[in-house]
Amino acid sequence: MLTFPQIDPIAVQLGPFGIRWYALAYITGLMMGWRVVKFLVARPPFAMSQEQVDDFLVWATMGVVLGGRLGYVIFYKPLHYLANPLEIPMLWQGGMSFHGGALGVIFAIILYSRMRGRNLFQVGDVICCVVPIGLFFGRIANFINGELFGRIALDATLAMVFPHGGPFPRHPSQLYEAGLEGAALFTVMMLLWRFTDIRNRFGALSGVFLAGYGLARIVCEFFRQPDAHLGFLWGGATMGQLLSMPQVVVGLVMLAWAWRRNAPKAE
Repeated sequence: MLTFPQIDPIAVQLGPFGIRWYALAYITGLMMGWRVVKFLVARPPFAMSQEQVDDFLVWATMGVVLGGRLGYVIFYKPLHYLANPLEIPMLWQGGMSFHGGALGVIFAIILYSRMRGRNLFQVGDVICCVVPIGLFFGRIANFINGELFGRIALDATLAMVFPHGGPFPRHPSQLYEAGLEGAALFTVMMLLWRFTDIRNRFGALSGVFLAGYGLARIVCEFFRQPDAHLGFLWGGATMGQLLSMPQVVVGLVMLAWAWRRNAPKAE
């Protein structure tokens, strides 16, 4: 069993104001993603100027924040926020949903592509390549905060006792998610981009990301403690798994569609 590192959830204290690790995770993920996007679009077949990348960063940020918050409100605590609507904009109290954030970014991509005359699937492919960066830092912040911990694991080598998880050791599921949803998925996306022609099949990389994240999330949810107010749902699945299953299907369908649509024509 490992010892949980006691780290102050406030990373930087500036007088009465504190900057939390979660905020730093969002900022770091966005900035690193922005740098990687600039690197990707500088090469064929993506021709976006640096100004266009900067412009889209604003759209993506709004999509992540608004979608992530509304997703949490709708998917996880609808009755609570229906009774307390003034708490919805209180982001500092916590509560963000990846699936909601993903829907927010998709909406931002659609609006941006229409208003700027860009190829919808081309923009989506670029963004999907860097989303795992934000996922990685977000899960690390979850671990530092001691939240979203795993299920009880008395004999697991990596298990540890979390401050708010009771007296028993639990899986550090946040680190599992950082590894699978973040580092591993980012590596897969970059390898596909660099060593295959999949980047020329617009929409295929988006499909790989959707299916890859969904599968990684489903696996990690077997180690993660379900939300206390939801518990196990249909068939013993968690909310995260139920939301990820259709995402896997959509991703695979999208990948197959993009592959057939962009297949080279026979002479």
